[in-house]
Amino acid sequence: MPWALIGLAGSAVGSLVGILTSSKLTSYRLEQLEKRVQAHNNLIERTYKLEERTELQEEKIRVANHRIDDLEQFHKPD
Repeated sequence: MPWALIGLAGSAVGSLVGILTSSKLTSYRLEQLEKRVQAHNNLIERTYKLEERTELQEEKIRVANHRIDDLEQFHKPD
């Protein structure tokens, strides 16, 4: 009978240690995944800002080209 209780206690302790280890590993992996998602989100945000700046610069170039065309037409000899 005492051997059965010792065996039961050993099994219980082993199971608890396994569960705790697995829980720690899962927490670690989740933490790493969260870091990767945050890095990805930062990249997407920076890309979006760059696209906005590019659109603004392209609009400025179009306006400048239009003004140059107007000036060339104004100073064009008839």
